[in-house]
Amino acid sequence: MGGRPLIGVSTYLESGARWGVWELEAALLPAGYPRLVQRAGGLAVMLPPDDPDRAAETLARLDGLVIAGGPDVDPARYGAERSPRTGPAAPERDAWELALIGAALRARTPLLGICRGMQLLNVALGGTLVQHLDGHAERVGVFGTHPVEAVPGSRYAEIVPEVCEVPAYHHQAVERLGEGLVVSAYAKDAVVEAVETPPGAERGWVLGVQWHPEMGDDVRVMRALVEEASRRD
Repeated sequence: MGGRPLIGVSTYLESGARWGVWELEAALLPAGYPRLVQRAGGLAVMLPPDDPDRAAETLARLDGLVIAGGPDVDPARYGAERSPRTGPAAPERDAWELALIGAALRARTPLLGICRGMQLLNVALGGTLVQHLDGHAERVGVFGTHPVEAVPGSRYAEIVPEVCEVPAYHHQAVERLGEGLVVSAYAKDAVVEAVETPPGAERGWVLGVQWHPEMGDDVRVMRALVEEASRRD
């Protein structure tokens, strides 16, 4: 493949976004995501919510896919009653991103899920989520850090072999693993911090991380996705 690989990043869809004199519905993406893709050697393109039936057509134009962080996944997606501490649903985004994940798995498009993206990947494969936990968000609107340790022999351990401090902001986590996923990193409190498909798996290169690499200086996880995307025919 010639040139830098094209990496699609899913976006928020928010009403009442404000800039300049405007207050309108907007497709939003924190600038850290495209900057991280660019620093890792890729070309970034935003993927706002669309008709889920267009997911395969969208994936056909991409070399890699990032499902970004954002609001809580609707518990109905994994057969659970809504907890009072679960945030408002984002149905358009859930439907679109689940369709993108399914299309990526079928096409073996390299896929990285970040925070919500990892949780939604787990749900897409039949897993469930813990709807609330404490200790993984500094305070409202502030990212904290905590150490993450890789599972020896995992793909993630090859990318980041040492215990690493990561930027984090989440109150939900993986509970039951989705089909075909394995855990590849934990926090000290045993919360699942990364999941992946094993090397050589039928679904190709798939990694999810519970933290926010776009909020830090470490490009290794994103670079691994970009390098894998650059190998596609």
